[in-house]
Amino acid sequence: MTQLDARPQAGDAVRTVATDGDGQDGVRAKGLGKNSVGLTGSAVIGISTVAPVYCLTSTLGSTAGEVGVQMPAIFLAGFLPMLLVAFAYRELNKSMPDCGTSFTWTVKAFGPRIGWMCGWGLVIATIIVLSNLAGVATSYFWLLAGEITGNPDVAALDGNKAVHIVTCLALIAFATAVSYRGMTATKGVQYALVGLQLVVLALFVVMALQKADSFATSVDFSWSWLNPFAVGSFAAFTAGLSLSIFMFWGWDACLTANEETIGSEKTPGRAALVSMIVLVGSYLATGIAAQMAVGAGDKGLGLANPDTSDNVFAALAGPVMGPGLGILLFVAVLASAAASLQTTFIPVARTVLAMSAYEALPPSYAKTHPRFKTPGRATVMAGVATGVFYTVMTLVSEHVLVDTIYALGLMICFYYSITAFACAWYFRHELTRSPRDLVFKGAFPVLGGLLLAAVFAKTLYDMWDPAYGSGSSVLGVGSVFVIGVGLLALGLVIMLVMQHRSPAFFRGEVLTKETPALVVED
Repeated sequence: MTQLDARPQAGDAVRTVATDGDGQDGVRAKGLGKNSVGLTGSAVIGISTVAPVYCLTSTLGSTAGEVGVQMPAIFLAGFLPMLLVAFAYRELNKSMPDCGTSFTWTVKAFGPRIGWMCGWGLVIATIIVLSNLAGVATSYFWLLAGEITGNPDVAALDGNKAVHIVTCLALIAFATAVSYRGMTATKGVQYALVGLQLVVLALFVVMALQKADSFATSVDFSWSWLNPFAVGSFAAFTAGLSLSIFMFWGWDACLTANEETIGSEKTPGRAALVSMIVLVGSYLATGIAAQMAVGAGDKGLGLANPDTSDNVFAALAGPVMGPGLGILLFVAVLASAAASLQTTFIPVARTVLAMSAYEALPPSYAKTHPRFKTPGRATVMAGVATGVFYTVMTLVSEHVLVDTIYALGLMICFYYSITAFACAWYFRHELTRSPRDLVFKGAFPVLGGLLLAAVFAKTLYDMWDPAYGSGSSVLGVGSVFVIGVGLLALGLVIMLVMQHRSPAFFRGEVLTKETPALVVED
């Protein structure tokens, strides 16, 4: 076995070496449990983190309100940049299967400061999603309890702010505990919850198609629904696209579990692509079926009705599936939110672990549990941060909480686009080696990064308007803009503090721009 400084020739069997921190590349092993999950389990984690049923119930109506019957086309438009970025993740993971993913890769491509901010974008986006997932799971818990007991007073308990917050914190604590116990515990729960979601979605699609002519707002299917150029305005298109991108966010969770996956160089990338295909298929089938059944208008059962658009399945469960089977849709949304709440701890905890292992965050977060082989302290920190964030936002104003969700799209586009550009830059010397390298390491990542960067810029511009989001403002500036930019600025402040405390990392001495050390196996 011979260690090389350069990349091996085609056909050589190679593996990435995770050094103890003294190697030239600085890539470090972190004590996570090896070979804990395979291809199926990894794909299930990616699907679960996205939470397809939750995403559909919360965004079908909003998307229809923005683009009307072109909703399926917007799903395809949102899928395109995510697919292109997924190729970038796959190629980077092959070279550096590190649980820090976006953080580690962008540090090695662009240096410590851009990499730190990219990692921060992932962490803060995940905290926002976790808090919202916990809130949705809480609401559906009490709605389901009311349906089961047949007592509207039980369902109304969700409207009691104290009860809602306590229940929400209990769910966060439970999800934190499951994630704390490791990938094996996480995987077992996820098979059941993801399977339930997909089965109920399939049942809803079949029954919605059967009732396509049963309601006053029903419409006939048209292939024009798949034409993104038929959207009424560019502003409506970008608003719908931002929502669509949010609906695909989270597939990269299976990449952050790469150090715990069997075949860490290839399996996570394949799992990400499998997750994306399952998601886009589910979204298209559900969107088309729902639109045929009740239409995309803002009257009656129409998807864009402002009275029901923020929770479409709650309104359609009874009319489409009947009172008996309709309760399954409530169960599926609760399962979706609960499953995603659990798996969404994976990317944030492992990103924090990696940032700490590379001295970009305090060293205490680099500790893994000796028995469970998980980033225990980082997982608990994520749970505490989620609970505090949700409680504070709920007590301050429900409008502020809603606006944090609108600001989420900004964070997603921010760190996904940087990671995509990092792929092309990191592999820039290999792009002329073969047509495959040019396409998958260069052209696709750059195109995906440009598309997401354009959405980032347009969203940032639109957010300035107080009408964006809940309609609230701060000194005449839209509160969504203030929250989105404020959270990124907070990351910049924390980075400056860490720069003072960990100068070696920010001087590029810990995680260098050099290519990873490779070993050629004879």
